[in-house]
Amino acid sequence: MDTLSYKTISANKETAKKEWLLVDATDKPLGRLCSELASLLRGKHKPLYTPHADCGDNVVVINAEKVHLTGKKWDEKVYVRYTGYPGGQRFATPKEMMAKHPTAMIEMAVRGMLPKNRLGREVYRNLYVYAGTEHQQQAQQPKPYELKG
Repeated sequence: MDTLSYKTISANKETAKKEWLLVDATDKPLGRLCSELASLLRGKHKPLYTPHADCGDNVVVINAEKVHLTGKKWDEKVYVRYTGYPGGQRFATPKEMMAKHPTAMIEMAVRGMLPKNRLGREVYRNLYVYAGTEHQQQAQQPKPYELKG
């Protein structure tokens, strides 16, 4: 047996085969949806997954305003942000977030599941979230992707 034929292959920016995927968020639980999106963005579903390279796919999410939260999270969950000024802590419930900016909940959840470094920031740029069914990536012809479960 020739052991030289067994070489570890690492994907890089040039060799990664990036695809465009279309995900429908209608009636999907927020956390389960976003963990699957983070995995697709990282490329963990591919055989040539490389942790230190951007080898994931570009993901287009539609119907973000129809995402589902379980239990009493619509009223009891709190999103906290800070303006940077003294006394500038602001609070919002998911109902308020959905009314003001329907794509923000998915974007924040996916960003929190990606690495906190320059790779994570680069990978996050491959996510496109839209509130309705219309999106601006028709030219890329994204393939519909059915989430697991």
